[in-house]
Formats: sequence, structure tokens, C-alpha cells
Amino acid sequence: MVRRIYQDYLNGKGPNRIAKDLEREGVINWNGKTKWYESTVRKILSNEKYKGDALLQKTYTIDYLSKKRAENNGEVPMYYVEDSHPGIIEKDMWEAVQLEMERRRAFAEKHGITRLDYSNDSNPFSGKVICGECGGLFGRKVWNSTNKKLRRVIWQCNHKYEEKGKVLCKNRHVDEELLKDAVVRAFEHIRYNPETYLRKWEKDLKSESPLIRHQAKYLLEVVYKSKNAEGNQIYYELVECIKLNIYTIIVTLIDETDIRID
Repeated sequence: MVRRIYQDYLNGKGPNRIAKDLEREGVINWNGKTKWYESTVRKILSNEKYKGDALLQKTYTIDYLSKKRAENNGEVPMYYVEDSHPGIIEKDMWEAVQLEMERRRAFAEKHGITRLDYSNDSNPFSGKVICGECGGLFGRKVWNSTNKKLRRVIWQCNHKYEEKGKVLCKNRHVDEELLKDAVVRAFEHIRYNPETYLRKWEKDLKSESPLIRHQAKYLLEVVYKSKNAEGNQIYYELVECIKLNIYTIIVTLIDETDIRID
């Protein structure tokens, strides 16, 4: 279960999505129940014990009579012990997850994203559509939601009408179907023009960074084994973001590979 959580995270899922998947599948957690929380997944992803190390004195006793303990925020020394016990996952995988967590944090901070990990099967673009004009985030909106024939799902820059009576961003809105088509076209472009991408990912397999190595291995496995990008949910998870300019779309993969869609 721990290995799966680490693998899913490196393959593009967020802690919230992982928790929901585990709960939906009825996976038993540490206390014998099937309820999973995003915070629990985050703790598992950052806990050094799963790679075989130990950080001692994370908590300390503040009252020896009552044996009450508190979180150690520098009140007493902590001790880090490497290889204190057999690890559940490889050290490379643990380090790759830490690098990926920092990478996602920096991405969210850059674009003012507060809900980065909330994409799901019904809304795979949540937190991933970036405005190429102002750098802000696009939001999902439903037009004519009460009329099925006229109903449209569109994406629009959240800054555009942020102030009443003013147009703060000149970027266009787009239909959700255009985003889906952009993802399909991006992976079809890779499949029919493999030389550049194959060369890059094979080179990345020898990188010193465990995160870059994992990304390259996973992209090679998925892209060249899958025969059809259309309707393939895994492709959405491989997309870091979609940057919308007025006339162009750039699909960026989890390894920061850019694919321009004109």
C-alpha cells in the first residue's frame, strides 16, 4: 500500500486523488478502516521511516508524572539515523517524491494555485490550465446549466473579470472539448514524431536526479505502450499544465517537456 502511494504520486496523482482512490477501492488503512484523508497520504509521502531511516525524538515528554508528550519544535535535540531498519521503498523513490513535492509547491506558488491536487476523472484539468497572457489560473464554468441542449462547459481566466466592470485579462475562453483535444494531439504528436522525445527521455534515464530518472522511465513506458490517446485517463495525469495563449496552446508534461499545439 505504501509503495502504491509513492508510485501514484510520482505518476502524477495528488494526495487528495490518491486518498479518494484508496477509499473508493476499500483499501484498509493503518487502523483497520477504509477511511482515507489527504493529510494521511501527505504524512506517508514525507515520512523517512519508509526508506529505512529514523528521526528520533520527534516528540518528547513534557510531564513525566502524566507521561504527557508534545511535538518537538526544537525544544530538545533530534537525531537522524540512516538505515536503522529495512525500508519499504527504495531511497531513490523517497528522494524523488520529496523533489516532486517541492516542484509542485513551486509551481503552485508561481501561478497562485491553492488547490493544486484536486483534479479527478470528471474534471482532469483542475489546477492545470494556465493563462499565457497574465500567468493566472483558468477556472471551469458551466453556461446554460439548466438547458441540456445549450449547456457548455468552458474555461476562462479567473483574473478576467476579477474587478466588477473591468476586463483585466484579454485572453479568450475555451470550450473544455478543446482542452481534451489538445491533450490527444500532444500525445499523438509524440507518437508520430518520436525521435526528439525518445532521445531526451533516454538521456534523462542517466540523470543524477532520481525524479528525472523516474519521470523519463514512466513517460517511455506509458507513451510507447499506449496505442490510443483519446479517452485515455492516464494521459491527463502526465500533463503538468496547459498554457493557453490567444492563438496557441502549449501542453507541458510532468517532466516539463513542452508541446506546442497551433
